Amino acid sequence: MNLQDKIAALRQLGLPIDDQPAAPAHRDSFTLRNQVLEHPRFTATVREIARLHARGREAKVAEGLLIVAQPGSGKTTVLEFYEGFFPRYFTDTGWKIPALRVLTPESPTVSSLAEEMQIALLDPTHAKGTTPTRTRKIKHLVKQCEVEIILLDEFQHFFDGFHRTESKRVSDWLKNLIAQIKIPIVLTGLPRSISVLNSNPQLRRRFAAPYYMAPFEFETIEQQLELRGVLKALEEQLPVKAPKLSEANMARRFYYASHGIFDYIIKILDEAVSRGGSGPEGALTMADFTAAFKSSIWRDAPEALNPFNVGASLRHLDKPGEPFDIWDDLSQYLASSVKPRAKRAARKSK
Repeated sequence: MNLQDKIAALRQLGLPIDDQPAAPAHRDSFTLRNQVLEHPRFTATVREIARLHARGREAKVAEGLLIVAQPGSGKTTVLEFYEGFFPRYFTDTGWKIPALRVLTPESPTVSSLAEEMQIALLDPTHAKGTTPTRTRKIKHLVKQCEVEIILLDEFQHFFDGFHRTESKRVSDWLKNLIAQIKIPIVLTGLPRSISVLNSNPQLRRRFAAPYYMAPFEFETIEQQLELRGVLKALEEQLPVKAPKLSEANMARRFYYASHGIFDYIIKILDEAVSRGGSGPEGALTMADFTAAFKSSIWRDAPEALNPFNVGASLRHLDKPGEPFDIWDDLSQYLASSVKPRAKRAARKSK
């Protein structure tokens, strides 16, 4: 028995023979995570980065952009997508890296953040060196590799688990590096990333208003049509028949099941397909979406609050003990004079 057969046998372990239908080939191999859906909020964010990039190339202006979003909204996917348009390549003079993507380490220090940048710049000596030495190497490699834009992800790590003095030290180092290398930089992170800029006025001055990659809403006709369009595009990629995802009532159920977060929509769809449909020829049914919500989002969901249950109470599931009760409210980090560039600053429970 090969490895795949062993896994298949374990998936059927303990089930009666009648409950062990042959799994369709697509059930285990299908996922929507390997595909990028260029929905309006995604493409608008990419355009913001491209505008910054173009300004750096044409006007030689080294501006900064802070993109904030809730977990699962796709901010990392945006950076990966943008980086993919400018792949690194090797020449007679060494590596060229037009778009340098760096992941902020957890609880970063100046040394650990500098090392991550050196690794991204393919520096073989990244494991050693004092902070001044590392800084000089980064400046040299940024120029040698002809880096045009830096994409720094998970910027909220500057804020998380930190003593204020260390946070200030790292943000000061980044501020000085930006001033010296003179190229655009994009920071992405959770809304609390704004607190890092608030604590360092000189760094904040380089980034202006944060750009909020907001979750989907479902209040206005325009918002409903936007989400229904996204669901229609996802529906067309499913390998089995399913209820019409873009139908108004179904879209509303997906909205409350996901809290408007794109990643949770993908979780539910992937889970439903992976577990197999209970309809004719493996078609997905409402019962399958009900089960997928419980297994991928809220295992203890009462029937009355499972959005895919007929007759369920459709509301935001953000009360204590519910799946979306932890929400990084953008408004708490914004000064009254600073407004986010997005359709919505924070979600209010209804």
